[in-house]
Amino acid sequence: MAIPIPNMVFHFNGCEQKTFLQRHHVPTLFAGQARKGSILIKQLTNRVLARKLSQHLLSETATVRVKEDPQEMKTEEETEVKLADTWRKIHGEDDWEGMLDPFHPLLRSELTRYGEMAQACYDAFDFDHYSIHCGSCKFRPCQFFQSLGLTHHGYDVTSYLYATGNINFPKFIKRSLSSESWSQTANWIGYVAVSNDETSAHLGRRDIMIAWRGTATKLEWLADFMYFLKPIKVRMIPCPDARVKVETGFLHLYTDNNESCPFAKHSARDQVLAEVKRLMDHYKGEKLSITMTGHSLGSALAILNAYDIAETGANIMDDGQAAHLSVFSFSGPRVGNIRFKERLDELGVKVLRVRNVHDKVPLAPGMLFNERVPAVLQQLAERFPWWYTHVGVELPLNHRDSPFLKETNDLACFHNMEAHLHLIAGYHGRGRKFILANGRDVALVNKAADFLKDHYLIPPNWLQRENKGLVQDQKGNWIQLEREDLKEHLKKYTPTSRYWE
Repeated sequence: MAIPIPNMVFHFNGCEQKTFLQRHHVPTLFAGQARKGSILIKQLTNRVLARKLSQHLLSETATVRVKEDPQEMKTEEETEVKLADTWRKIHGEDDWEGMLDPFHPLLRSELTRYGEMAQACYDAFDFDHYSIHCGSCKFRPCQFFQSLGLTHHGYDVTSYLYATGNINFPKFIKRSLSSESWSQTANWIGYVAVSNDETSAHLGRRDIMIAWRGTATKLEWLADFMYFLKPIKVRMIPCPDARVKVETGFLHLYTDNNESCPFAKHSARDQVLAEVKRLMDHYKGEKLSITMTGHSLGSALAILNAYDIAETGANIMDDGQAAHLSVFSFSGPRVGNIRFKERLDELGVKVLRVRNVHDKVPLAPGMLFNERVPAVLQQLAERFPWWYTHVGVELPLNHRDSPFLKETNDLACFHNMEAHLHLIAGYHGRGRKFILANGRDVALVNKAADFLKDHYLIPPNWLQRENKGLVQDQKGNWIQLEREDLKEHLKKYTPTSRYWE
């Protein structure tokens, strides 16, 4: 009985099968034997394998760890061993000099860590208007990372953060269609977490991490926040310079409160500063860092939060030393004016901004008047309420470098957080080949988007809750369950006049 050629077992030179490095590369048949009359077999084999593997194999060659530069291809074990000694550089002590091109593997590891914790804000948020819990976090604080499969990062959630919108934010604040929902005015906006003992040993310090939720897909939210610059001190954030200004919408979302809502009785600002103080006190005597992360609007809140912590001295330890402050920003808009940037630099806050060069969100606000105009014109910037500038150091990525992503005009795909994590996984430096270096699953790109090439057979927007969150009661009726765990945060942290106990 004839054996189909595709099912034949071929032998390869050497002890192991060689990696397919080239387009349509096929291994040599029958190693060490140049048999006459095998030309036809080789031709047939080439055709069959090329047809069988063509598109999958061609793109997946990008996942192979090609050791063109040994410095690019560090294993996860190697990066963790050395992180304790180099974390300050990874977190911007030298403004990431020499780490972006070529791309340092330790920096890739840390960007992935904090990027996944920013993405967790989307995966955990209840966007469903039909849910009576719309606008809340779907998981209990004690089960947050476990529910999302992120326990390997080694962090524990210590506090949830909530925001309200006294200025109308209809494109951002999500509300349930039910009049009996958990809140009509508040939304879960992020969380505070701290590295556990084992992870802290690997990191070389205890890391207080603050993740701010942004906007996952549609970009209409920008219209909610395009007002004008406002002096930051008018919202009771201390600042020695009245010329330091930030976007009004960001400032209000960060500082507004609602006395009638138990979740937003204290502003997001008061909640996060109180929790930072509590953790700083709890871990006094240890080496500490404070790291903010966020995507899109969450990036703006993370930068504003970092400025606030530095300006108020909330990161000062008992010995007078300041805990290192850094921000890993993903696809974020501009936040403030030139003086805001200068003041942030004076305070020593380090910001690394990751962006897809085709994404439009980082171009706003200030699409016309920004840091790109000639220096002569920038001197006039302080006179105008719509002149913005980016802060920190930029890491530009290009989704067209990835062989996994399809051609599309969907701006939301360019902005997608999982797409940014995919680009980080394959980036090695300007002009270098896109090669996935950390084993990140490409299917995650389509979690809430339609960006992967169709031949991968990964359906778009595949992440969904089982039965849309409905369960059957004893009578067999489909209902939504009440969630008592929403009150856990309020029970654990009782608000005082200023801080949370």
